[in-house]
Amino acid sequence: MRAKSVVSHVLLAAVTLAFLYPLVFAVATALKPAGETFADPGALVGSQIRWQNFGDVFTYVPFQRYILNGVLVAGVGTLVVLAASALSAYAFASLRWRGRDGIFLVFLATLMVPQEVLVVPMFILMQAFGWVDTYQSLIFPWAFTAFGTFLLRQFFRAVPRELQEAARIDGAGELRIFLRIMLPLARPALGVLAVFTFINYWNSFLWPLIMINDVTARGTVPLGLQLFFGQNGNQWHLVMAASVVSILPTLLLLIALQKHLVKGIATAGLAGR
Repeated sequence: MRAKSVVSHVLLAAVTLAFLYPLVFAVATALKPAGETFADPGALVGSQIRWQNFGDVFTYVPFQRYILNGVLVAGVGTLVVLAASALSAYAFASLRWRGRDGIFLVFLATLMVPQEVLVVPMFILMQAFGWVDTYQSLIFPWAFTAFGTFLLRQFFRAVPRELQEAARIDGAGELRIFLRIMLPLARPALGVLAVFTFINYWNSFLWPLIMINDVTARGTVPLGLQLFFGQNGNQWHLVMAASVVSILPTLLLLIALQKHLVKGIATAGLAGR
């Protein structure tokens, strides 16, 4: 048993290092001088450590603007997704109405439709609304998806129905049951959904590339990263520095929601009724 434990820990350590190496390589490349990025790809440390590369990121392009835009879009989008998913999940999980299960299956089937298929009709819709080159065009088109509804529905179905029945006997309405009982219990699942949703908004590239014309004013982080490639050459050391900086918001979110994230992944989707 002890030998198996040692082997398991060694394998886990090897897998962890394999996943961490790209991040270590990115940080090491971000600290190299411009001319040494590809001079010796196997060397993690260059002739000098240039911490000023991280400062140059914000002078080469207005990268702080892209970070603020990304936080705004991802933050508001995450709140909208949480609200819409929680309400629809409660309706599918706890309320009884005609055609509920059939509509949920159709709703769930939308997960099989790739985003690329929806780009053209969604762009035409945004043009009709006059939302091209606006923040709302980056937030609302992808805020009403079936993933969050499915995740929270499974969690709501795991909550003992006796809690809801007792609240109804005491005279509580459905809205009060949802706000006072179901939402507090669903914090772990909401934390999981918040992390996944924030990362999806934060890393989105194709849709902002199509919708945003004025990149300087309303561009997000992925659009800002491509500005390091241009007529003046590819600034790989600055790309790596900017990439490391762009990881920080999602890393802080993961640290803040770590407790809910672990508990939510362990308990979501366990409902059997």
